[in-house]
Amino acid sequence: NEEQIHELATTLKSKCGTGGTVKEGKIEIQGDQRERIIIELEKLGFKTKKVGG
Repeated sequence: NEEQIHELATTLKSKCGTGGTVKEGKIEIQGDQRERIIIELEKLGFKTKKVGG
């Protein structure tokens, strides 16, 4: 739900030490934080998969 997405965004921003926002149900984190976000999501029990550039 929307509240959980905002809570996750707040957690990721804090762990990455950067800003970001939630737009249309998607979390956007500033900067190239892909590796750090993957690590943090996996710690939280999410399955991750790298795609694209």
